[in-house]
Amino acid sequence: MIERYSLPGMVKVWSEENKLKKMVEVEILACEAWAKLGKVPKSALEKIKRNFVLDPKRIKEIEEKTQHDVVAFVQTFAEKIGEEAKYLHYGMTSSDVIDTVFSLQLVEAGDLLIEDLKELVQTLKRLARKYKKTVMIGRTHGIHAEPITFGFKLATWYMETLRNLERMNRTKETISYGKISGAVGTYAHLNPKVESYVCEKLRLKPELVSTQIIPRDRYAEYLSSLALVASSIEKFALEIRHLQRSEVAEVEEYFGKGQKGSSAMPHKRNPILSERICGLARIIRTNVLAGLENVALWHERDISHSSVERVIFPDSTILLDYIIQKFYQILKNLVIYPERMRKNLELTKGLIFSQGILLRLVDKGLTRDYAYNLVQRNALKVNDKKTFQELLTEDNDLRRYLNEKEITECFRIENYLKNLDYIFKKLEI
Repeated sequence: MIERYSLPGMVKVWSEENKLKKMVEVEILACEAWAKLGKVPKSALEKIKRNFVLDPKRIKEIEEKTQHDVVAFVQTFAEKIGEEAKYLHYGMTSSDVIDTVFSLQLVEAGDLLIEDLKELVQTLKRLARKYKKTVMIGRTHGIHAEPITFGFKLATWYMETLRNLERMNRTKETISYGKISGAVGTYAHLNPKVESYVCEKLRLKPELVSTQIIPRDRYAEYLSSLALVASSIEKFALEIRHLQRSEVAEVEEYFGKGQKGSSAMPHKRNPILSERICGLARIIRTNVLAGLENVALWHERDISHSSVERVIFPDSTILLDYIIQKFYQILKNLVIYPERMRKNLELTKGLIFSQGILLRLVDKGLTRDYAYNLVQRNALKVNDKKTFQELLTEDNDLRRYLNEKEITECFRIENYLKNLDYIFKKLEI
């Protein structure tokens, strides 16, 4: 994975320079389309292309007066181009440019996130295979349940990340739409062929029906996908936090030389990256609500969505890029303690094998309720002096159905891992 923790790629997507360059591209393509339709003379098109040089400083100067970014943009180039500038922005409204450019930025951001997820998928696949047979306890409700392996846990993360990759690919298609359809979307002063030409050149699909803007349900879906990815990464990071707790100590974030965990307690080694991920994921999820609020606008469009989108999309994509990168860093350096995992398996003195005993009794012909009560009454007696297996062996009622060898057989960890190969083969790991 490219370790770009300064995130120049994602930051560049949302830079003013990138936005302005794309606005230039949309305007020139629209002029090209009109030229093909005979509306713009070829000589005028050539002059427009030749003089369409960005001057961000001048754009800002004009915007301070006009209080309108696209008007300032067009006026700046009109100063450079002269009379032929009358063909710029012909029949178009600001959102034709802004929304089409925004789609391009969302696609670019999506591509970066997709590459992140591809790398994460491969990393999780490799680690799942590596720790396939590293036995640990599975927990439900935070309580010891039955044996699993660390590789199995990672396999569940692998599949969830694979689903997120597929989700982002679908979402990229959902957002890959442009619109050049005029002030209320009716092409009143535009030839629809202009839109088709511009979108084809930009590798976007024309919005089939738009108002002044691209419908914001597309944007809300994009944000929702980002939030789902962030929530998955948070889920994985939260698990690492739990497994690093002092009482558990089965895995640990790498603690570098010279690193400090606490200003007051020199012994502390905290899962700070995982905690950071869990915190930042909340921001991305919160931004989904703002995206959903933007779906409902007045009539064919108002401007209430615009200022919101300038914040939530750069923030969400940059944060998610950062989160994935940090989680990759965690995985790459994660410290695993297989011996502690084995030791923790023994904490309940054999209680984790209770279902095996239950089912063996059912196989002997007992009703499930009676078998359950037999097993549970012994489970509740487990203490520092007696293990679960010892109590079962001493229970005369239970021994009427299971001999000591049969009881011992139920306490084999291998019984719980016999289908791991089937699961891993199914996942192609």
